[in-house]
Amino acid sequence: MKNIVTTLVLLISFTAFSQFNYKVSKENLFGKYNPTAPKQLLDYQDLIGENKCTSISRNPDRTWAKPVHMKWVWKYIMNGMGVQDETLKMDGTHSGSIRQYDKDSLRWNVHYYTSRATVKQLPVWHGNKKDGKIVLYKEQPASNGMKGFYRLTFYDITKRKFKWIGEWVDEKETIAFPTWKIECEKIKN
Repeated sequence: MKNIVTTLVLLISFTAFSQFNYKVSKENLFGKYNPTAPKQLLDYQDLIGENKCTSISRNPDRTWAKPVHMKWVWKYIMNGMGVQDETLKMDGTHSGSIRQYDKDSLRWNVHYYTSRATVKQLPVWHGNKKDGKIVLYKEQPASNGMKGFYRLTFYDITKRKFKWIGEWVDEKETIAFPTWKIECEKIKN
């Protein structure tokens, strides 16, 4: 009887712990993609890890500010069913996003947060990967009231580097005004 109980406890423990094979761990510092998750999670596979980056954004007078060095860490979360990123900037501003692929709407939902402000509802960008670029949009009028979007684009993505640009675009995307650029290099997988 004692052997049966011991075997049963070990079997239940093994089964319970083996259900979380894709979470962040000592063996998988940035988690792993869960094969039962939407395949679109692999859109971010080359970004997963720790990256050293240079960020440059516009000043209020529309000139480019001095570059800010930052670390951008990407990992699989929710047992490999989502992606999270976190930025740690040398200027003390930190931010991140939770990324989930919606199988019903067939698009990414990206929820953004920052240490600059606490908001009641996180802003959300939507988009997809196309032609090697991940492009996300959020409705946002221009400062003059013109309808448009704030567009985020990840591009030149390889296993060792990537670039990112944030820009305001009009509804037809014939006008684009870049406001933020980031270039990154992988330092840890």
